[in-house]
Amino acid sequence: MDHSSIIHEDPVLISGGNYIKEGADSTSTCLIFSPYEKDEVGSLARSLELFRENHVNLKHIESRSSARLKGRYEFMVECAPGGNLGNAIEKLKASSSYFNIISRNHENNRGTVPWFPRRIRDLDRFADQILSYGSELDADHPGFTDLKYRERRKQLADFAFNYKHGQPLPHVEYTEEEVKTWGLIYKQLTKLYPTHACKEFNHIFPLLVENCGFREDNIPQLEDISNFLRDSTGFTLRPVAGLLSSRDFLAGLAFRVFHSTQYIRHPSAPLYTPEPDVCHELLGHVPLFADPDFAQFSQEIGLASLGAPDDYIEKLATCYWFTVEFGLCRQDGQIKAFGAGLLSSFGELEYCLSDKPEVRPFDPPKTALQKYPITEYQPIYYVAESFEDAKEKIVKFAQTIPKDFTATYNAYTQSIELIDSKPQVKNLINGINGQIQVLKDALNKLS
Repeated sequence: MDHSSIIHEDPVLISGGNYIKEGADSTSTCLIFSPYEKDEVGSLARSLELFRENHVNLKHIESRSSARLKGRYEFMVECAPGGNLGNAIEKLKASSSYFNIISRNHENNRGTVPWFPRRIRDLDRFADQILSYGSELDADHPGFTDLKYRERRKQLADFAFNYKHGQPLPHVEYTEEEVKTWGLIYKQLTKLYPTHACKEFNHIFPLLVENCGFREDNIPQLEDISNFLRDSTGFTLRPVAGLLSSRDFLAGLAFRVFHSTQYIRHPSAPLYTPEPDVCHELLGHVPLFADPDFAQFSQEIGLASLGAPDDYIEKLATCYWFTVEFGLCRQDGQIKAFGAGLLSSFGELEYCLSDKPEVRPFDPPKTALQKYPITEYQPIYYVAESFEDAKEKIVKFAQTIPKDFTATYNAYTQSIELIDSKPQVKNLINGINGQIQVLKDALNKLS
């Protein structure tokens, strides 16, 4: 959200950070099951026969050792639309010791869990679920009538659209005009950071200058920044072609992945953007993902979203809006900005710390219900006591979301693990006990 106070016109703007926008999900149903037969050869084949009998095509099959049932295997199958899926599910459920449904079709699926990525490469599966493609501009967009600009936007959006996990991030040779636009914004914002941004932001920004090429005359590359973030907190960047749904965008945060655009706003309005662009991403969002507490807070919002009902997705997206996008925090008796929508907007960064807006304490159950405008400065901001405090409040709020499992992230396998059985809890307790022994040993050596 960028509209500088040095431009003499009414401060009306459209969110530059509203990535998380609701849209319809595509139809897909995934079933996870463990047959009753223990290690019996042919158990998977007999289970799959149920789908053939009911004319259900399978798009994907995976197998793994079960974390719930010792000595058993679990299978995951993705079912294509069509056939008598309901009958196949009933028969499969009757022949399984463990059974769960994860569906991407929210209609007529009461009791099922909305689909969500289980492995980091699954983020590829909603890369084409873009609500607004990079070159699709509204009639009031500054670049709407500029065909050259729209062609450039499409070129950069196509880079992201065709990207797959594991590939090098697209390298962009920015034009002289694009760098000039970046430089104007960079120069204005960096004047305010020392006095208006939180101390964590001001600690990290010089490191981005030193390690990632943050300069007035250079637009940094996502690859360089992603490598820096990975070394700092395990966060990485992934290019995106446009707006994602709230559910998909938040799911990326669960893997410590931030979806970032690479195109830049139109040069005719350098201090204004009606959607996220590379200036908003790199100047607003990127720095704090290198802070461990902020990174953990962001991931907790993502983990809470996995499998959550639609109404809770909206609540989590609102909490995201009032923190990651437009959050304030209290430091040394003063209020500072940490939201990306503020840190990438010269005008609103000044406004948010003035006496004009209302300021309230961050409280997820209440904050999640607050309506907000996207075409003007925020009339209400929420203040977090610290990133750690905000994280604890989000974790507590997540416990109120109606789900039959708890989602955790395994950084070693870059996958989501669902805790929904007592054996898993026992294994986790054993792991914690092992970590406690390591800490005791370290403490003894330090003593």
